[in-house]
Parts: sequence; C-alpha cells; structure tokens
Amino acid sequence: MPQLFTITLVLLACIPASLCRVTSVGELSVLEGRSVTAPCHYDPQYAGYVKYWCQGRMREFCTSLARTDTPGSPLEERVSIFDDPVQQVFTVTMKDLKEGDSGWYWCGVEIGGIWSADVTASVHISVIHGMSVVNSRVSGEEGNSVTVECLYSERYRASEKRWCRSGDWSSCLVTGSDGSYEDATVAINDDRTGAFTITLKEMRMRDTGWYWCAAGQQQMSVHVLVTPQPSTTAVSLITSPPTPSQSVVYLPPPKHIAQESWDTHRHIMESVVVCASLVVFVGMVILARKMWSQHRV
Repeated sequence: MPQLFTITLVLLACIPASLCRVTSVGELSVLEGRSVTAPCHYDPQYAGYVKYWCQGRMREFCTSLARTDTPGSPLEERVSIFDDPVQQVFTVTMKDLKEGDSGWYWCGVEIGGIWSADVTASVHISVIHGMSVVNSRVSGEEGNSVTVECLYSERYRASEKRWCRSGDWSSCLVTGSDGSYEDATVAINDDRTGAFTITLKEMRMRDTGWYWCAAGQQQMSVHVLVTPQPSTTAVSLITSPPTPSQSVVYLPPPKHIAQESWDTHRHIMESVVVCASLVVFVGMVILARKMWSQHRV
C-alpha cells in the first residue's frame, strides 16, 4: 500500500510537467568565432519562474552556464540570458564560439520541489569552420553599386580574402596586408572579425554572372544580376535659331479652301463677262454699219 501511494504521487507530479512545456529551435549551426542566439518559449504559467541554460548530454547532469536569478556570473561575457515574460520567451546568446563548444544544451524552467521535474527543451549546437554568405544572389541597376557580405570562421581571420569571377582565375582580386583592396570598379574590406564585404561600383550589364568570395581554401558562390535602368523620354521645348549654313524658306500661310474656290469662280466670271462684252460690241458695230449702208441707198 505505501508503494502504491508513492507511485501515485509521482504520477500526479509528472502530469502537469507533461502538459506544460518549453520549446526551442532544436538544432543550430554557427561559424567558429561567431555568436548564436537560442530562443526558448514557455507557457504563461512559468512567467515568474527562474530560467536557466546548461550544457550536457543529459539534463539531469548538465552544467549550468547562465541563470536569470544570478546575473553577473563569470561566464556572462560569453553567455548571457534574458527573460521576456510578456512575450513568454527567454533568449540565450553565446559569443566567440569554438569547435569545442559543439554539443547538447538545455533551456529550462526551474520548478523546484522533490516531486516536480524542471520543464526543459534540448538544443544541439554545431560549431563549424568554413565560410558562408549573407545573400547568395544580389541585384542592382546598371550604374549603381551593390554589396556582397561573406562570413568566415575564426581560423581564417589572417587569411587573404579573394573575389573572383567564376571560371576565370585571372580575374581574382586579393586583399593586401591591411585587409583591403580597391580599384575603380570593386572595393573589398575585411573587418578581421569574421566578415568581409565586396562592393561592386558603377555596375555594367556585362557584370552579370557568377562570382565567388574566398578565405583561405574556403569559397562561396554568389550570383550578381545587373538590371537596366528604366528609360525616360524627355521632350525639349527649346528651339534654337538656324545657323548661317542652314537655308530657310519662308512660305506664305495656306489659304482657306473656301477662299481659293471663290477666287477661281471669280476669275471665270470675269472672263465670261469680258468675252460677252466683246461679242455685244462687235455685234453692235456690224449692225450700225449695215444700217448706215441702207441709209445711203
């Protein structure tokens, strides 16, 4: 009977923990030397509880790295924790990660009590060395500039950085000892902390194509697309006077069609009147001469 009572208490304690939970991203990958942030979401009833972040394959034996009730811990420079009860999420940020930091971590809510287990969620972090690019495809208008950002892990901080057109090794541009390179069309700047940028200036349509940025033996492909500028048609209302070499012919303004028709008819009428007058005059002369001849007889 006592054993049955104990089992019942254990089951009752576990039921709330199974219904209430904490969730996170599950798995994260980050370049060596850079930072990563893991969000841990919890149910509303845990808003006032202590939150923590620990490292280890098993949650029962994980090593505590940060807690919300002990700010200012020795690990705070590399690991920080922030709780937002309004959004019901606490975030953990780990900085300057090394390959040895790869492994299992737990974000948890401390329930307390001998019969109540903490509510936790596991997160696996993989710290890798190599390169990545923020945007593998960039575009811009002809005549403008565009910037590509390439990221690299800690072991490549001292390596020279390169920007090359894919398939043409002779096109590679290499940073100098100060971590920079610049000419009329390209500028490269390495911040020596894990990122370098390539700015393509005054791009032309022929610049469209595949490129790659490299650090040491690592490289990442980037596609650049140059789009034409929108065409605009400007109408000029300014007229310039003719030059002496140009011949200018001034034409009288065209007459109205009705006016031209009336003038034509007028000329015809005048001709008819003149002809009729001549016929009448000749007829009168002939008649007068005949009458004069009869009068003499």
